[in-house]
Amino acid sequence: MNELKPINQTKLYELNKFLEKFVKLYEDKRFPNKILLSGQRGIGKSTLAYHFINYALSKGQKYEYNLDNFEINLENQSFRTILNGSNPNFYQIDINSEKKFIDINQIRDLISKLNKSSFNNKPRFVLIDNIEFLNKNSINALLKTLEEPSLDIYFILIHNNKKILSTLLSRCINYKIYLTNIENFNVANRLLNRNIDDIINKDILNYYTTAGDIYRIAKFAEENNFDLSNKTLKDFLKIIIKENFYKKNSSIRYLIYSFIELYISKINYTIYSSINDKYNYFLKRISDTKKFNLDEDSLFIEFEEEILNE
Repeated sequence: MNELKPINQTKLYELNKFLEKFVKLYEDKRFPNKILLSGQRGIGKSTLAYHFINYALSKGQKYEYNLDNFEINLENQSFRTILNGSNPNFYQIDINSEKKFIDINQIRDLISKLNKSSFNNKPRFVLIDNIEFLNKNSINALLKTLEEPSLDIYFILIHNNKKILSTLLSRCINYKIYLTNIENFNVANRLLNRNIDDIINKDILNYYTTAGDIYRIAKFAEENNFDLSNKTLKDFLKIIIKENFYKKNSSIRYLIYSFIELYISKINYTIYSSINDKYNYFLKRISDTKKFNLDEDSLFIEFEEEILNE
């Protein structure tokens, strides 16, 4: 499936007001050294961060950031070096695909690099994505650097509305990033260059989701020749589970967890306590499966039998 990666998204959609605020703070020399961008996964937080970083690093370079159109120039040197991992003023940390947490060695390597002198007089930016995957050891290793950052180093942490340690939260200025349903749909339409109402059933779209999720659903359906224009969410979940697609793609595995949680949360199950207990049971199973990396097969099969086929 074609991956939607924030690092190569040169256009910013619907998050302009946040970028304008950051730019003003930066130009007034009031931009915080440590910020937290909080919001739903897939809403564009990391893309927003990359655009702001390009704005700051491309100043004075050829093909500066286009603030009028909220666009990164493909020919800009800072963009190109960030893309190939060679920019001396940018450091990025994310969870490795084969790991359950952000490794403490990733943080130690970052600290080592930050302790070295800068190659130029430009600011340095640290982008840490998916900070809910920082474990206690990784956070403790990071805290001292966050407490006493150099004036020219800016930390931007991406938070997907999951639980994080208060010691980390208390050291950052928290900006809540959000989009309305209509704005999410507008972004998805632009990313896909199509009208999502023509390709995805409203029963699926009505389960509030982000532009990134909509894009992944549409691409998944396209690449697997699924027509989702007449499928309900229950139909979609059955297909994913029956064909074991969650084993083949981590994005789809994330989506199925999200959709099961949304599916359960929007069902009116307050009448019968036995039904209430059943749904609460699956919500806990999902939480434990993600947290402790438990067997997914038994969870999804049991969910299909007990919920989707009822």
